[in-house]
Amino acid sequence: MTRFRHPQLAVIFACALGCFVAGCTSVGSAGLMVRSAANPIELARAGSFRDLGPVEATDCRYLIIGVLPLGNADPGHVLEKALTSKGADALLNVSTSNSHYGFVPIYNVFSITCTSLRGTAIKFEPHS
Repeated sequence: MTRFRHPQLAVIFACALGCFVAGCTSVGSAGLMVRSAANPIELARAGSFRDLGPVEATDCRYLIIGVLPLGNADPGHVLEKALTSKGADALLNVSTSNSHYGFVPIYNVFSITCTSLRGTAIKFEPHS
């Protein structure tokens, strides 16, 4: 077993690193996610759907010096990206994840927020 010669230095290094890099991730789930532009009447009329298979989409937003945002990590934007990739109308059994990382978080020099969606893409079929 290897031991540090100066364990206090390891603790100081870990604390210093924590001051420069911080992050967190949250995970959730949703039964059904549909385009925001979807017509509720059409959804109610849909009799069945076709399974298009699994789909996953991720997008990130970068924030530089706390004022310059680049990218779009909005869940609606990520949902649209996932639906478009399969030509789907909705996602079933959706799992979501949102991660945030900050570099020098005290001053918000640079941060990244990423949103991911995974689920089963479906296409509604007209009711016969």
